[in-house]
Amino acid sequence: MSMRIEVWGPYGCFSRPEMKTERVSYDIITPSAARGLVEAIYWHPGLKYHIDRIYLLSPIQFTNIRRNEVRSTLLASAALSAAKGGTPPVLYTSQDIQQRAAMVLQNVHYVIECHFTMTDKAAPGDNPGKFQDILRRRLSKGQCYHQPCFGCREFPANFREWPGGDIPALEEATQDLGFMLYDLDYSDPANIRSQFFRAKLVNGVMDCRDVEVFT
Repeated sequence: MSMRIEVWGPYGCFSRPEMKTERVSYDIITPSAARGLVEAIYWHPGLKYHIDRIYLLSPIQFTNIRRNEVRSTLLASAALSAAKGGTPPVLYTSQDIQQRAAMVLQNVHYVIECHFTMTDKAAPGDNPGKFQDILRRRLSKGQCYHQPCFGCREFPANFREWPGGDIPALEEATQDLGFMLYDLDYSDPANIRSQFFRAKLVNGVMDCRDVEVFT
């Protein structure tokens, strides 16, 4: 069952993996980021989302910002040890925070067209109509499991179901976007591989169906 979800926000960053030192965003949201955004609204082990098309509603705009990022992470094992009476984990801001430049997207606005399939983890009483009704209800009420974002938690995403009708096309937005991250292959947990595809934007639409995937 196909759904169209409108998402928008002031900033977005979908980092290119080839840029190691500073963050540089892709020109448009990636299929994996779009799937993660929808899963933040409604996720269930009995369904799997598939991104069909991504519609660009605002021209691509970049801006440069500088952010404070935490270099170290607090491990779950350290938190568990502290809960059992051990030494609480700490971060020393003077040592663990570093400034990094980033080229991010500005005034992002998309419509994500997606559908879902049932998985073997669905309960006997689950069915596609039930899941679609739950997703539509959550979209109408603005409910989510956790705040959807555009690549980084600092860039929250607003969302709603597309109200219907034709999606306006950006005829000037036609370009070859080059190789883009499609998804991650978790078939072998010991060797998680990145999957890429050749992305193209035609009249503001990126078609993600039946693409040739490279690993």
